[in-house]
Amino acid sequence: MHTPFATLAGENISARFVVPTVAASVDLVVHLGMDADGVRRVNEIVSVPGRVENDIIETEAIFARQGDSLRAQGGMPPRIELFERLGVDVHRLVQAT
Repeated sequence: MHTPFATLAGENISARFVVPTVAASVDLVVHLGMDADGVRRVNEIVSVPGRVENDIIETEAIFARQGDSLRAQGGMPPRIELFERLGVDVHRLVQAT
């Protein structure tokens, strides 16, 4: 059994500290699934804007699988300027679907 890293600091570290820290550290989550043929497919890409409500990390759908393709859901990743510095046009990618 693995011990989560946050509990290594002792019992003084609670979810009130860990959950917002994780929310602020993650930008995107890619959900994978396996189709009937055993092929892994991206089923959803969600944005993690860093907000926490009642110890639940809020997410916003960017893409979701509909049939055989991913479709834009209206969400945008946080910190778009970081993608732009790398030459990625997020607006074009989201509108291309």
